[in-house]
Amino acid sequence: MSRPRIVIVGAGFAGYRTAQTLSKTAKGRAEIILLNPTDYFLYLPLLPQVAAGILEPRRVTVSLTGTLPHVKLVLGEADRIDLDGRQVHYTGPEGEGGTLSYDRLVLAAGSVNKLLPIPGVAEHAHGFRGLPEALYLRDHVTRQVELAAATDDPKRCASRCTFVVVGAGYTGTEVAAHGQLFTDAQVAKQPLRTGMRPRWMLLDIADRVLPELDERLSRTADTVLRERGVDVRMGTSVKEATPDGVLLTDGEFVDTRTLVWCVGVRPDPLAESLGLPLERGRLLVDPHLQVPGRPEVFACGDAAAVPDLEKPGSYTPMTAQHAWRQGKVCAQNIAASFGDGERRAYRHKDLGFVVDLGGVKAAANPLGVNLSGPAAGAVTRGYHLAAMPGNRVRVAADWLLDAVLPRQAVQLGLVRSWSVPLDTASPEVARVPGRPGTDRPSASPSGSTSDEGGRPATAHSDETPAKNRPGGEPAKNRPGGEPAKNQPGGEPARNQPVRGTSDLAPPPDQPEPGPDVAPGPVRRTDRFTEGDA
Repeated sequence: MSRPRIVIVGAGFAGYRTAQTLSKTAKGRAEIILLNPTDYFLYLPLLPQVAAGILEPRRVTVSLTGTLPHVKLVLGEADRIDLDGRQVHYTGPEGEGGTLSYDRLVLAAGSVNKLLPIPGVAEHAHGFRGLPEALYLRDHVTRQVELAAATDDPKRCASRCTFVVVGAGYTGTEVAAHGQLFTDAQVAKQPLRTGMRPRWMLLDIADRVLPELDERLSRTADTVLRERGVDVRMGTSVKEATPDGVLLTDGEFVDTRTLVWCVGVRPDPLAESLGLPLERGRLLVDPHLQVPGRPEVFACGDAAAVPDLEKPGSYTPMTAQHAWRQGKVCAQNIAASFGDGERRAYRHKDLGFVVDLGGVKAAANPLGVNLSGPAAGAVTRGYHLAAMPGNRVRVAADWLLDAVLPRQAVQLGLVRSWSVPLDTASPEVARVPGRPGTDRPSASPSGSTSDEGGRPATAHSDETPAKNRPGGEPAKNRPGGEPAKNQPGGEPARNQPVRGTSDLAPPPDQPEPGPDVAPGPVRRTDRFTEGDA
């Protein structure tokens, strides 16, 4: 008798934990296949430290083949799922197609960038969901500081050294906090014009930083940011983005070459393509993480609307803490479906939140105890080391080296602007000239989505990693991507034509390749996708 086959779509927090638990419990009695576009799990909470030059990129990645014994990795992105035929159709990294049959399916596809219909954002902003985007931001910021130091024009210097981050949730707050320290360290060695220093701006429609958290943690983060020199603007967002800067909703125009988009996420469109009942784009499941009417299909993480048994009538928020725990329960229930053990419903208890603000500063409330300063910093780093499924010694070593040695600020030039567009369904994979299938079409979400905190948004907030991709669940205990309501730009542009590889054809006026222009036939031609306002 052949072994049953279990196919897991996505290696984010939920998918990785499902595969990890199954590999231990199945013990060779089932064939476990993990479909993911990269060969690593991305520990997204530490991504801001990669952008700030504290950690080397591989430190926040964990090898799937090296840490998941008895699990077969298939590189690719799921395009379509045939529920009746029990098949997953996917596209490989070199454009080749493939099909996987299954006896049990786990949809842990995560979430994708949320775009709002604000003019110029898709063309001039960059997200912060994957490793390529973090590497791009580190190079870009370094280049802007170096160019600013070399110019004699005060206006140009100020423009290059102004960095605008939209979204004061977890990701945006950490990017701004680490970014200010990073650029200050650079100009200490390479001074700008007299009286000038790098300027980081943090914008959000909300009335306070980290609106998902306790007000005391919010005040702590706000105080640290302002003392560090970050220009925190609450109740303010972007009305229009241009190549030379951004027009704010209060009427001010800010000259800048950098716009980092940390507004929010929506569930991966793959969930909607199944034609099953949804809750704000998330696949409805029962407390056992099974899809009603499809007992062979399980879903967890950002792609699933899991009933919150602690708060009847609501669903668990899109956080890494939930995704990680749901992955374990999902694996146990899959084993039970084959007669090994008993099913259990998903229940949870919040363990608290941690926000790394750079240096020795952090905000944390482990087990409900509010901490700030060095104590919070120690707890935050201790939590990350304990939560990471690998690379703990290497991460700790990088932290030690950063504490005693000057940070390296150099441009590697590995990722260009055009290869990490904001309008993408695959932020974990950088675009490559001539490679087919680098971006699959994204479907319109059904209804408004929830943020990383799973609540209706009143503000720009942070993102949650994405799809069947590394770090696909929102990072770090974090209540992630706001469904940004009350945003400028009116209603989202729905029913827009989807974007495929045919959109990559170059216009007649294709400029010469450069940092922001794709070589050959792959000039970036971003357009708005539907978002939730």
